[in-house]
Amino acid sequence: MSRYRNLSLFLLLAAVWGSAFMAINAGLAYFPPVLFAAIRYDVAGVVMLGYAAYVVDDPVPRGRGEWKLVAVGAVLLIAAYHAFLFVGQTDPEVTSAVASVTVGLSPVLTTVFARAFLPSERLTALGVVGLLIGLAGAGVLAAPDPSNLAAGGTVAKFLVFLAAASFALGSVLTRALDVGMEIETMEAWSMLFGAVIMHVVAFGLGESTAEVAWTTEALLALGYLAVVASGFGYLVYFHLLDRLGPIEINLVSYVAPVFAALSGWLVLNEGLTPNTVVGFLLVCCGFALVKRTAIRDELRRRVAA
Repeated sequence: MSRYRNLSLFLLLAAVWGSAFMAINAGLAYFPPVLFAAIRYDVAGVVMLGYAAYVVDDPVPRGRGEWKLVAVGAVLLIAAYHAFLFVGQTDPEVTSAVASVTVGLSPVLTTVFARAFLPSERLTALGVVGLLIGLAGAGVLAAPDPSNLAAGGTVAKFLVFLAAASFALGSVLTRALDVGMEIETMEAWSMLFGAVIMHVVAFGLGESTAEVAWTTEALLALGYLAVVASGFGYLVYFHLLDRLGPIEINLVSYVAPVFAALSGWLVLNEGLTPNTVVGFLLVCCGFALVKRTAIRDELRRRVAA
């Protein structure tokens, strides 16, 4: 029964996080991009802080090391990741499926940054092949026109790639710091400070709440992203992280694009191109090669259990 429950929650998380890309595209019709991301995390940060206060004995970061961890999370995992992602998704060429598949590169890119910041983690020759295959998938998704690199959403897709790279770097740096801080506390404060950073960036870009169209659709998109995708989504994520471990839960990145494509097609009439399918398969193959040892060990552990 527990196995079926875990599978149900895993699919639910993939559906919630996959459809979040559709909600971003839907909301961008009513919000300036960076301001949209900032307001999302104003709400999500408060929700997560409330949850941290409920489950953690001391939900306030203590000491220089913990605040440094929060800073890394705020700058890279929240602000940089979402600012690049939301701006990238303003381009019609960056459909929900394209965005989610590109973001799926993050676990692969994590290995690149791990070589620099986590000396104990090495990339083998086969791992390098996996990395190159994953990056080839990103190239297929971008499908750049050499004669006009600004065409076909190439720049926007590159911004989404930068979002994935920001998240990967942030993930590695948080592991490198490893100060023993409760993840709920780190996430809550990172969300709040990340939202502040994005508000500053939005102001610098000239974005204003006067540009927001507070329609029912806008509020639904914002509410879904802030409460369902961020608040509820992270609660499910933390629950499954304890039950499944980091390897299996990482696989949600490779199931989410299915729901992103489906929700984008149903709600926004987005099409699915052959490039998106091929890119998705290449990214999955790259992940399997880069993480093959961890996946093999996890499967052996599951069989032995």
